[in-house]
Amino acid sequence: MSTEGMHDAPHHRPARQSPPVGPPAVQAPPVQAPPVQAPPLPDRPPVPSQGPGGGFAAWLRTPRPDAAPGIWRFGHRPRPPEEPDRTPGRSLLTGALVSVLCGWLLWSLLWNGYLGSYWLWPLFLLTPDSWRAAGGNHLAYVWATFLYYALVAGTLLVVFGRLGRWSEVWRRFVSPPLSRLWDAGPADAAAVQPETDPLGWPELCAAGAGEAAGRLAADARAGLMNDVDHARIERAWESVRSQPDRLPAFVDSVTRLGAAACAHPTGSRDLPRRAARHDLVCGQVRIGAAVENDRNPYRHRGAGLALDPGLLGTSLLAVGPPGSGKTRHLVRPVVESLCLQALAGRTAVVAVGGAGARLAPDDAFDVVVRVGRPDSDYDLDLYGGATDPDEAAAVLAEALVGDLAASLPGGDTRRAATALAQVLGPYRTAHGRFPAVPELRELLEGSAAAVDALRAVLAEDPRHQGAARELDARERQSSRPGDAGPLLVDRIALLDRPAFAGFFGGEGADGETDAGGSGTAGTYRPFSLRSLEHPLRVRIDLPERGHAEASRLLARLVLAQFTESAVARADRSLFACLVLDDASHVISPEAVRGLQRLRSAHAGALLTLRTLDDVPEPLRAPLLGAVGCRMAFSGITTWDGARFAEVWGKEWVEARDVTNRQIVADEPLTRVVHAVRRMITGRAVTAESVTVRRVERERWSASELAHSVPAGHAVLSVTTVRGEHAPPVLADLRG
Repeated sequence: MSTEGMHDAPHHRPARQSPPVGPPAVQAPPVQAPPVQAPPLPDRPPVPSQGPGGGFAAWLRTPRPDAAPGIWRFGHRPRPPEEPDRTPGRSLLTGALVSVLCGWLLWSLLWNGYLGSYWLWPLFLLTPDSWRAAGGNHLAYVWATFLYYALVAGTLLVVFGRLGRWSEVWRRFVSPPLSRLWDAGPADAAAVQPETDPLGWPELCAAGAGEAAGRLAADARAGLMNDVDHARIERAWESVRSQPDRLPAFVDSVTRLGAAACAHPTGSRDLPRRAARHDLVCGQVRIGAAVENDRNPYRHRGAGLALDPGLLGTSLLAVGPPGSGKTRHLVRPVVESLCLQALAGRTAVVAVGGAGARLAPDDAFDVVVRVGRPDSDYDLDLYGGATDPDEAAAVLAEALVGDLAASLPGGDTRRAATALAQVLGPYRTAHGRFPAVPELRELLEGSAAAVDALRAVLAEDPRHQGAARELDARERQSSRPGDAGPLLVDRIALLDRPAFAGFFGGEGADGETDAGGSGTAGTYRPFSLRSLEHPLRVRIDLPERGHAEASRLLARLVLAQFTESAVARADRSLFACLVLDDASHVISPEAVRGLQRLRSAHAGALLTLRTLDDVPEPLRAPLLGAVGCRMAFSGITTWDGARFAEVWGKEWVEARDVTNRQIVADEPLTRVVHAVRRMITGRAVTAESVTVRRVERERWSASELAHSVPAGHAVLSVTTVRGEHAPPVLADLRG
């Protein structure tokens, strides 16, 4: 058993190789992974320190209590139960101070005799006169006097304590710090017990892998383990629990390699640098903090906000104008988190953005596809690794004309898919592969030379008569009105440009890439999204500058291939996520249906838009309904805000109506007093009446979303794959 690939999907290759793709003529040689060792861990301000001083141990032992969806759980302290009639702290402290001063003043007056001796009559009544007479029991009278003074002082304490609500002051301002101080010592002592200390790997000890647990604990205390190592080994242990026959190999690997065991196929154990705060124990990445605002739910106020695969599995749509911080505050932290979790063997991530988006450094990815760049190490498979012509045609039709589906005959892309299948099927039958972009364009145009050459190859084998009939049908339909062929030709021409020569399956019959392609002879390496069963980190750079329409077409292609491949995976143990930095003019009816299918396939997508106007009008409401997490950044328009307000719905709130009524006095003296007050204040004397009623109000109105969200903030609502949800929360993304 390969210990380095234990946590991967079945049949995963231990060393990094070219991603699984359709059958190229010449396979590229595998890229060998560097030897697995414990490299020096880089400095990461947001993660635990890794020195022998116990930083990692303290981080691992930090409590992570259960919390509402979207709350940052690392070190989270739940708020006390909400008290609607809770007195503000300033008023409470002021009242307590006034009551102390009043009580102290009254006691001073009593003690110093300024109020006379009338307050001592109960003492005189309850004690015999002989105690106060000459020769009486003066000692007993002294003790009785002290007891009476104590009773009076206690009465004053009770009375003024209730008036000043000293018990509430103690409960809110004194008791919590004392409790934390008292509980700090016992809690720390209990955390280091072998049976409860996560640093000692109690699950491994209970399963009889004490030697492996000891090696891991020693590496952690020596500063040789980081959070990615811990998450990766936890993932490997999950596979061992599901398949107990792997236990001996797991123990052997951990005993030999320690924290470097079960490493990612590339041998990487961390990213070169981090820009966000991550907690791989919960799989969360912190993106901001909820504002202390009455509009936010009580339990969210002041808490950190985070995203995790449980939320991204319902997909997330973020809308905000350029410069609002979508990429900086949302996309980059999420991509970084998914890359870290891919190193831990938990996820597969595909990040798509413009060439200058800088979603993450190149060395944070296993595969970087630079479309239109001659220095790209990988090409993009136009057919997504499909072997069935109908499947390849359906995905390619969605990419080519999906944005025009509403205007096509029949209202969908089925005719375009049929036209493509009538070309792709015969070509694959004749040549054993799908056509390159120039060949596909010639066949769709109906070029006599290309069609006759293909028909001649099919005629050589009687078994290819069915494919020849498909080609004949395409030739007949091309002359009919309303045929999808000319539209497909116009769209495929966007990819048949010199800048893209050699990409998209451009190998020739001899297996060499076309001139000008990204590879050299025999090194064609197309990337296929069929590789989502492996913990891959993929970035695709689109040529937005100079090829905007082609970039949108490729974005639709990647989205269509991702939804198809994620649903078709045989092994769904890895969470697959597509991050599309700009989904403008990408959303189509089929894309919305694909997003709805991702939740059940343990996959999700993160899409960003500048405005909902980039989505066809009939698809705006279905798109917002298809995703479980929605995010409105500052600066959106009121018509975009109206869509969010509609999907977030309404809630019942208490509305206070204040009415001021002028007081008309009948008494002469009262009239004079009112006249004087009016001269001093400049306002008539009024009486205020307050009416409280429950009304249904929008959680966030369109106007509030457009004008009340400060810069650097956003309103976020989340839903988990289990159906739990949190109402929209105003978040400070800079917190």
